[in-house]
Amino acid sequence: MNQNSQQAQTLRNYASEKAGRFTESVIREMSRIAAAHKAINLAQGFPDFPASDEIKEAAVKAILEDHNQYAITWGTKSLRDAITLKNKRDYNIDIDPETQITVCCGSTEGMVATLLATINPGDEVIIFQPFYENYGPDAVLCGATPKYVQLHPPEFSFNKEELTAAFSDRTRAIIINTPNNPTGKVFNREELDLIAKLCIQYDVLAITDEIYEHIIYDEIKHIPLATLPGMAERTITINSISKTYSVTGWRIGYVIASGEISRSIRKMHDFLTVGAAAPLQVAAAQALNFPTTYYEKLGDFYSKRRDFMLKELTAIGFTCIRPAGAYYIMADIAPFGWKNDVDFARHLAEKVGVAVVPGSSFYQDDANDKHRFIRFCFCKQFATLEAAIERLQKLK
Repeated sequence: MNQNSQQAQTLRNYASEKAGRFTESVIREMSRIAAAHKAINLAQGFPDFPASDEIKEAAVKAILEDHNQYAITWGTKSLRDAITLKNKRDYNIDIDPETQITVCCGSTEGMVATLLATINPGDEVIIFQPFYENYGPDAVLCGATPKYVQLHPPEFSFNKEELTAAFSDRTRAIIINTPNNPTGKVFNREELDLIAKLCIQYDVLAITDEIYEHIIYDEIKHIPLATLPGMAERTITINSISKTYSVTGWRIGYVIASGEISRSIRKMHDFLTVGAAAPLQVAAAQALNFPTTYYEKLGDFYSKRRDFMLKELTAIGFTCIRPAGAYYIMADIAPFGWKNDVDFARHLAEKVGVAVVPGSSFYQDDANDKHRFIRFCFCKQFATLEAAIERLQKLK
């Protein structure tokens, strides 16, 4: 036995207890499997088409103009001002750009910084499931005790009694993602009113992930929870330019909260990442000033892809749930006789040549629907979607 082997045997397990409480990202794992088997990647939610020339040119211009050093920790003034103007234009929300906005390295860091800034170990955080896979590990990292409330298919609505029962004097916050990943659900006014009522009754923070706010269909309207009576001061809104402007790799997100809460979030953000990329913040400010026609075209762009995938997947034999927002489709695997979504997802990637995400990665506990669904992503060129459908014909 060589010296290195002896040393390896004597080393203790240096992985933290927290790291042992969750797995690596299943979405990123499926992307690696897709690459290994040359499968078409309909797993990870990134576009395979270019961002607009305007935003790319703005980024190049910012670099050439030497916006290359640290920006103000909580975000360049031009970006914070643009966020303020956009929220006033879209939702008639008044925000102080100097005290209420924290620019982060994507909405992912925004969520972690928010939870670290507001949650104490042992506090309970309500999370709807299925949920975007980061929320569970985020709760673990801040020492929270998650309380899961089921969204029931096919509408992915919650039971009022179940939600009410989840609230208690131990509840510190509730996380709401609307439009929702992975389900495509858009929370309606009645649902948001109940959430707001319970938050006020139990003095609970509402943490909303609204990254898909402009990817919405069928004339449904996105309602920011912060616009409801009594919710402005207790709502923390997390957003990003990733999805709306097709720049998921830029990692420019932001958190909007009251001045008091923002002070805590800014401290966490500072010691997590210091700041987001300075030239990309300058370019993001320009993107947020795009005219309303940009968002109208965006909705039409994704609506056509959604309708194409719903039609073709249904023809192949999937039972699909029609999303009201975001760019994912949850599809029931039962018609194909499979009982385990993970096995089916691997079969699709390795044998059929199309990568998807097993639905169980969006659940934490043993819910009845945990292994029932897979998630297709349709933020792709039509040529990519058509090629995927051609391969999926093997399932017929």
